[in-house]
Amino acid sequence: MHYTGPVYRHPLEANTPILEITYGCSWNKCTFCNMYRDVKFGASPMEHIEEDLQELASIYPHNLRKITVANGDPFALSTKKLLEISDMIRKYFPEISVISCQTSIRNIMHKKPEELDQLYEAMYDDIYVGIESGCDDVLKLLNKGYTSAQEYETLEKLKNSKIRYIALLMGGAGGKQFRQAHVEDTAKLLNTYPPKMISIITTGIPSGTRLAEMRDNGEFVQLTEREIIEDEMALIDALDVPNSVYFFGHHQNNVARVSGHMKDKEKLIDGFKQKIKELEISNPEILDSALSREYL
Repeated sequence: MHYTGPVYRHPLEANTPILEITYGCSWNKCTFCNMYRDVKFGASPMEHIEEDLQELASIYPHNLRKITVANGDPFALSTKKLLEISDMIRKYFPEISVISCQTSIRNIMHKKPEELDQLYEAMYDDIYVGIESGCDDVLKLLNKGYTSAQEYETLEKLKNSKIRYIALLMGGAGGKQFRQAHVEDTAKLLNTYPPKMISIITTGIPSGTRLAEMRDNGEFVQLTEREIIEDEMALIDALDVPNSVYFFGHHQNNVARVSGHMKDKEKLIDGFKQKIKELEISNPEILDSALSREYL
């Protein structure tokens, strides 16, 4: 199996086979990330992809239904290349019905509507989109390379193509300065274009990143763990999405881990309140501290 850099795997995809088709990140400028700092972005050669598929085919059943393509943002590849890869995947796993991946607003917005239609027909679906926030000030602070207006335009194209997306959000990403706007604007975006799933990850600030520098010089003031949990409750309360939308809050970065469908909105909020009560007894000092996380 060829491997050329770190691969992020969402916890819910732990048992899904992963196929590397790109390495590194085509942007690699976000203030909070150092995952691909020393990895130049590139595409895996087709012969390597086929060799990896041959290896996967010796491990996984012939009737495999889902596979994840990686690394940082496969949608940076041309649609032509992505379609060729889909054809190759189905050569080895003919019953594949979902090709999932991580991607960004920036890469999707460069795809024409007809290209997204082609990708949907080629089984690209359930894609994890690094939304992070719906607030322009936060997007600028994180140096995401796109605006909230571009988020709306891009998610409209996804909706029209029928490609389902999972919204990856960063809890506490607005810091003290943009705390309320981060919650309110993100809820507004998700209410307009509901995802299949919402996955929230407490913002990590690895050493050596621009965000760590901003924290250290006072440009970015971290929220406490209590404030981050309160904001998760505020986000859930502000959401008006279909009952089937799943809220996933069990990422390893999260101090309070609560998950469930949005049909149980009040139960989710009560779950967070209960976590706060438990922490006030078992680990009270953590709630009013701002943890330094060395991972995303």
